[in-house]
Amino acid sequence: MSDQTADIGRIKESAKSISRIHREFTGNANPAEGLGVGTLGDQGLVDVFRAFGDNWKIHRERLTEELEKLSSLLSTAAKAYEDIDHALAEALRGTDKKTPNTKGGGR
Repeated sequence: MSDQTADIGRIKESAKSISRIHREFTGNANPAEGLGVGTLGDQGLVDVFRAFGDNWKIHRERLTEELEKLSSLLSTAAKAYEDIDHALAEALRGTDKKTPNTKGGGR
């Protein structure tokens, strides 16, 4: 008997949490968008924010792809663990039905 366990509930919750993070990253565009000299007070600062925004966009897109993959992987793992657990339970039930009921200690 294996002493390894999987917390299926925690795996499912992790998949949901990562999915929510993915949605936040997808829904929030460039944080520097719309910020100009009137808001920031200096063109050099505006340029830095724009460069940050462009860099952020590239990395955010890569990160959202990885988050999506991870969420899918976790959901698939939870489903696989549930399927295995169900199959093992069914197999054990089948074994229990086939085992003869011996009285007095038997074999």
